[in-house]
Amino acid sequence: MPLYDLTRVLTRGTIGGLCRPTVEGLENVPAHGPFIVAPNHLSFFDSVIVQALTPRPVSFFAKAEYFTGKGIKGRLMKQFFESVHSIPVQRGEQAASVQALKTLLDILGRGDGVGIYPEGTRSRDGILYRGRTGVGWLALTTGAPVVPVGIIGTEKLQPAGKNTVKPAPFMLKFGAPLSFDKTGPDHSLPARRAVTDTIMDAIAALTGQQRCAKYNQSPSTE
Repeated sequence: MPLYDLTRVLTRGTIGGLCRPTVEGLENVPAHGPFIVAPNHLSFFDSVIVQALTPRPVSFFAKAEYFTGKGIKGRLMKQFFESVHSIPVQRGEQAASVQALKTLLDILGRGDGVGIYPEGTRSRDGILYRGRTGVGWLALTTGAPVVPVGIIGTEKLQPAGKNTVKPAPFMLKFGAPLSFDKTGPDHSLPARRAVTDTIMDAIAALTGQQRCAKYNQSPSTE
């Protein structure tokens, strides 16, 4: 069994045994071809959860620090994130972010799935913040269907500011795929914004979260 499949099976079993998650709408994940998963973001564990519970492989961004740690812990973390096809990206560097989006293009070009958080960083107060337009750019550039995902309750696994992890039930809702015309990379910012807002509306309908018209900010940038 390939390392990715083995890691996903083990992670899925651990999550299922400890957290008893409720998962809805798996039939909305396309059986073939490229697709984009667009979830809200509440917890450090969200990417691992989505990767484990989605029927097909999904590649997410991960902080570059997860790949450069020292000692045994650092090596184990690097091996884990590589095994689930995570993509290292340096936060706060525009050039690195652009290159990371191009990496997603390559993955979609192979007919595989990618995941991207429109909010950019996790919400520490449970509010659904304004979507950043990277997901709109990706959808219009590739024409890949976007599957909105509503994550409910994962903030209980590791509350913001806490180092302890506590198993707790949560819910994952896969919404109906959203299709947008493929325009390639040459499209207007208003078109990209409109697509992003449509995706955020779909996520909000799945989660029922209070919304905010502002962008969320990482604590390191505040």
